[in-house]
Amino acid sequence: MLRLLLAAALAASCSAVHAFDLQGHRGARGLLPENTLAAFEHALRIGVTTLEMDAAVTADGVVVLSHDPVLNPDLVRGPDGRWIGEPWVIGRLTHAQLQAFDVGRLRPGSAYARTFADQQPLDGARMPTLASVFELVKRLGADHVQFDIEAKMDLRNPQNTLAPEPFVRVLLQVIRAAGMEDRVMVQSFDWRTLQVVRAAAPRIRTVYLSTQSPRFSNLDSPVWTAGFTLAEHGSVPAMVKAAGGHAWSPNFQALTPDAVRQAQSLGLKVVPWTVNAEADIARVLDLGVDGIISDYPDRVRAEMQRRGMPLPPAVE
Repeated sequence: MLRLLLAAALAASCSAVHAFDLQGHRGARGLLPENTLAAFEHALRIGVTTLEMDAAVTADGVVVLSHDPVLNPDLVRGPDGRWIGEPWVIGRLTHAQLQAFDVGRLRPGSAYARTFADQQPLDGARMPTLASVFELVKRLGADHVQFDIEAKMDLRNPQNTLAPEPFVRVLLQVIRAAGMEDRVMVQSFDWRTLQVVRAAAPRIRTVYLSTQSPRFSNLDSPVWTAGFTLAEHGSVPAMVKAAGGHAWSPNFQALTPDAVRQAQSLGLKVVPWTVNAEADIARVLDLGVDGIISDYPDRVRAEMQRRGMPLPPAVE
């Protein structure tokens, strides 16, 4: 009994010590090809609390990891080794067909490649399944690591993805088969999907993504926000709370000190995306957020260390 109590106390202590949620965005996109097993392993070696990733579903119902519901011509080469010329829809390809595509480097000369000039190529990398990431983490003994899985829906091109209910059903099958319900968060800009997760799997935490910029805001349409509106609730944190969210992940450019305080007063975690520049990392930490999603988890760790913040363990 004493041993069990000590173990429980240690677990609680570790949870408190590493309360700040450092998330490796798409693994560590700034350093290695995004949403690949190599990028996820590299993030674990750096030391993160959470692996952030994006889920899509193939024609034969396999959950794979891709930021877009279509293959991106700036980071995908076909079976012939050439850069693809059109964005193939993942939901119309089988998992076996997808394995012919190389996702190991960015197209030279593209704006994408210029943005992530330090990313190291890994020719031959293939799009992994969600199940394979769970297997990787188990094999490396990273029992402390969580998973933040974005359900990639496309309301502007709904024919390219499953509807929320079948999407969530397939996603939950993989999560439950791996025994990961208590270590997973599901996030989405499509809040309808999160409502389905809440109903089907109450144990799984839901993270409400928002973006507010001159180019686009997912808060402008009640379809994106499952009927929750600013007009009714007055603020984004209040909308997320009313929707039953556990956390709010806004674009960091739109985040204000008042919004952070309000969200936390409502019991929400605030974990902005995608904070990459060192000055932005420092500024966002000054806001008192509960975590950061970054393409460069090494930069966030360095700033955390400068501030004397506890660091998540690195996997050896």
